[in-house]
Amino acid sequence: MEVRGEAVATILRDQAGWCRRLDSPLYAALLERAADDALAGGPTVEVLSDGSEAREDGDGALALRFMAAVHRLVLGGRAPELAAFYPSTGGSALSVDQVWLAFRDTLKANAPELRDLVAKPCQTNEAGRSAALLGGFLTVARDTGLPLRIVEIGASAGLNLRWDRFHYRAGDRSWGDPSSPVRLEDVYEGDHLPPFEVEAAVAERIGCDLDPIDPTSDEGALALRSSLWADQVRRFRILEGALEVARAVPVTVERADAAEWLSDRLGQPATGMATVVFHSVAMFHATQEARNRILSTFQEAGARATADAPLAWLRMEGGYSYALLRLTPHEVWLTTWPGGEERRLATAGAHGKPVRWRV
Repeated sequence: MEVRGEAVATILRDQAGWCRRLDSPLYAALLERAADDALAGGPTVEVLSDGSEAREDGDGALALRFMAAVHRLVLGGRAPELAAFYPSTGGSALSVDQVWLAFRDTLKANAPELRDLVAKPCQTNEAGRSAALLGGFLTVARDTGLPLRIVEIGASAGLNLRWDRFHYRAGDRSWGDPSSPVRLEDVYEGDHLPPFEVEAAVAERIGCDLDPIDPTSDEGALALRSSLWADQVRRFRILEGALEVARAVPVTVERADAAEWLSDRLGQPATGMATVVFHSVAMFHATQEARNRILSTFQEAGARATADAPLAWLRMEGGYSYALLRLTPHEVWLTTWPGGEERRLATAGAHGKPVRWRV
């Protein structure tokens, strides 16, 4: 099926705007040039020509997969001319014209392989989002006084399932292991902070994903690094620390459909633990049918929750109503059962920073 160059260009240009707003001038510039190239029928269209049109849903996932595919070649030593301009490999993009020429040459030289890579699902496992989720976990621990059973849907490599092994700091206050290789510092803004004084014990951690990644493998680590934006060095530091934590804290992420898997895991209340189901920027990739099934699962499981086996639903997504029908800026919400109380805890950046605690 032939891809419409104009449709592809629109998606690439929209994502360029987001990259500019999210402090990635390199990706913003390259996506703008790639959009122009798509309109001109250049190698961008060739790379995005096999089955990509069916996934052109306007949400930027196509553009993210496109940039991740090229970045993978760079990180693998397959595109040395382009690597000279990518900060992730020690390069510096001094000239947009120069980096675009190297990028375009990479597309031309590797089009068949890049087409295959673009078909892979978007797998950005952003450990920095744990800074936004932390307050929700601590709130549940404080309110229930129970150890936590942590359940993540859309877990990717499960990096955020190890959130309790990271270190968080805001001014002179902190939470977590100060020797952790993941240090989320100066992330919080505003006058309020999460309840850092609360201790939390994780009794169990499990997750699922349609296409899970093993972060302890070379292939898995490369896939995760590829999804980061090449000029955002801070995110690379966080990821490298999270990969180290993953090697020390084993977690199994099962290959499964989230709605079916979650229904099985919540079928019986877990007595003596507070079950916290969480996700971060996962609904971005889910169909409305899947969202509705997940919501129904929560409603049914919530009705079975008790004080000895409470349930919490923690999510960092585009702001949306309880029914997950409306996506806007990123917000952190917490719903707890028994009772079904719903609270907006915080707002956050797409990659976690900055977090503004609301309660």
